[in-house]
Amino acid sequence: MSEEGIDATCSRAGCRESARWRIDWRNPRIHTTDRRKTWVACDEHVDYLRDFLAARDFPLDVTPLTGTEVTR
Repeated sequence: MSEEGIDATCSRAGCRESARWRIDWRNPRIHTTDRRKTWVACDEHVDYLRDFLAARDFPLDVTPLTGTEVTR
């Protein structure tokens, strides 16, 4: 369980660390403006995942994972 009291695992393939960041994004070629997907990331992989999405010009927001979210 992370410091914030939630148990979420980083979305980076193969990573089993606790997530501390929330990355909300969408693919504008297939998602309408109201459709967003969420990845979560540990401290080590937040930049990697953000850069992966930004390189594809996907709109995204990165915020701390607070415990009020439901992540899967």
